[in-house]
Amino acid sequence: MTKPPLTLYLAAPRGFCAGVDRAIKIVEMALGKWGAPVYVRHEIVHNKYVVDDLRAKGAVFVEELDECPDDRPVIFSAHGVPKSVPAEAASRQMVYVDATCPLVSKVHIEAERHAANGLQIIMIGHAGHPETVGTMGQLPDGDVLLVETPEDVAHVKVRDPARLAFVTQTTLSVDDTADIVTALQTRFPDITGPHKEDICYATTNRQEAVKAMAEKAEAMLVVGAPNSSNSKRLVEVGARAGCSYSQLVQRAADIDWRALEGITTMGITAGASAPEVLINEVIDAFRDRYDVTVEQVETAQENVEFKVPRVLREPA
Repeated sequence: MTKPPLTLYLAAPRGFCAGVDRAIKIVEMALGKWGAPVYVRHEIVHNKYVVDDLRAKGAVFVEELDECPDDRPVIFSAHGVPKSVPAEAASRQMVYVDATCPLVSKVHIEAERHAANGLQIIMIGHAGHPETVGTMGQLPDGDVLLVETPEDVAHVKVRDPARLAFVTQTTLSVDDTADIVTALQTRFPDITGPHKEDICYATTNRQEAVKAMAEKAEAMLVVGAPNSSNSKRLVEVGARAGCSYSQLVQRAADIDWRALEGITTMGITAGASAPEVLINEVIDAFRDRYDVTVEQVETAQENVEFKVPRVLREPA
């Protein structure tokens, strides 16, 4: 039986970013240096496949520091942690390695600098997301106010409208964030913004590639985890850019083939914490059912690399 033809558009860039690469490498190098078990506070990156793979190598994932013994190394996830976490680790004399993405750390430093200058911070982010919790936890309670939507901006209660600054989560939708920034600047004309926007290069690049791909594809799949902020934003960006069917899948097994019946063009991308092996698994699933032609839709090239912390570069 002949397979129906399908043009598969593959977004570039897609998948792992430099911060995720570095975080995974940190866990692997820690296991190499100190042996198993190495504890990791929170999922190192938001991807079940990656977490399961590291767990098989000897990483133990916990939600809080009090689940870790004092005598084993602990790693903090790429999303960043509140200041209280390394402080507690230090007070317990634990060996700890911070795998916070350097672009998230940049936002932390920015927030502290504004606070030192007497400004109250408004953070654009998602409540409860570990990155938001970590950034807000760099400063005392009340110093950072959270807004999630333009509507929130109208209701936020500030100490002094003339002494404000804003920061953002690094994995937000570029377009949604622009709307919230406009609302902030309209209500608080004196508000100080970041020198260079906080949304990271990888998030921005992946969203741009999706926009370019959405014009060509009848349907789009984003390979990523349901708790991955940047992956969920890619689904939304695809739908908004005109792709009538835009869905998140963790793996090939999650594909709803009935919903895709009759399509001739398909877009595929992946969130910043999804490994290429899962993208290939999805492509192979399409090859099983269709006569596939793959076309890359490239909108940027990435060559960013972040060094691992010095403690891991030194011998045990």
